[in-house]
Order: sequence, then C-alpha cells, then structure tokens
Amino acid sequence: MISLKAYIATSLDGLIAKKDGSVDWLHSEKYHLENEDFGYEKFMETIDCIVMGRITFETVLQFEPYPFEGVPVIVVSNNPNYQIESKHQISIFTRSFRELIAFLESNQYQNVYVDGGKLIQSFLKESLLDEITITQIPIVLGSGIPLFNGIEREIDLKHRKTQTFPNGFVQTEYEIVK
Repeated sequence: MISLKAYIATSLDGLIAKKDGSVDWLHSEKYHLENEDFGYEKFMETIDCIVMGRITFETVLQFEPYPFEGVPVIVVSNNPNYQIESKHQISIFTRSFRELIAFLESNQYQNVYVDGGKLIQSFLKESLLDEITITQIPIVLGSGIPLFNGIEREIDLKHRKTQTFPNGFVQTEYEIVK
C-alpha cells in the first residue's frame, strides 16, 4: 500500500515562503547546527519517489548540488504542455490525482514524498496525504505563501511526536486521520 508523506518547514506564522517565493530565511546561518539535518536524511532513506509541484521543482533545480540524485521525481503540473530538460531522473505528470496514484502504484512505489505547498494543499483537499512532518522555524515572516491555504474543511491529525532543537526549531509529526 502506498504512503504519501509531506516533510516541510514553515515560519511560526505558517508560511512556507516569502511573497516572491524566496526561502532564503530557511537557510540562515543563525539556524545552522553542526552535524544536524533535522531528520531529513533519515526521512529520505525511506522514500522511493518524490512527487513535487512545478514551482517547487523549478526552485529545487537551482540548488547546488541537486538534492535528489538517484531518487525518481515526478513533477506535477496543470499545464499539459509543460516540459523541462534535465539530466536527472524526472517525469512530468499532467493528469488527474487518481491517475497519479495509479501510476505510483503501478511502479510499486510505497513511500512517496509529496513536496510543494500547493501540491500538499491539493493532496489534503483530496484526502490523499497520509502523514505530514512540519518543522516550525522561529521567525514570523508576516506575509508570504501559507502552507494551509484554501482548505475549506477540518482535517483531523493524530500527533506522533514532537522534537525540539537548540536553534529553536520545533518539528512535529502527524498522521492524517481519514
């Protein structure tokens, strides 16, 4: 059975990026802890595939080095003509979420990382997401792109664990109750 998981950081006021899409605040030197990746590597070791929104993917392509070498990435776009040239293992998917789930199952992916604010919101709206890990960064951005935007119903979560870090990060894992 497939498990769809989000792993994302937000500001204390629930924003995933500034208005211009910038996430530079996430990488501020003041948050750096020696030999600490906040569980990301351990999380990625469990992942078979990444499903990522187009905007997030285009941001990730600017990272040096490319962070998902060796992991299949499926870029979801509403634009049926969307194309991207990349030397990495990338697929473009422009069909329905139901077809996406069938595609993931047919490729025997079991643990799928869902990345990108709009994509996470869409998966939540469609009751597709199974779990979410949110790392709150000790900053209030005031304005920007919210993680939970346009969700018009209650979504129950079951707390799994919370971990704090010396730099003020608070990371909480939730199971999404269906």
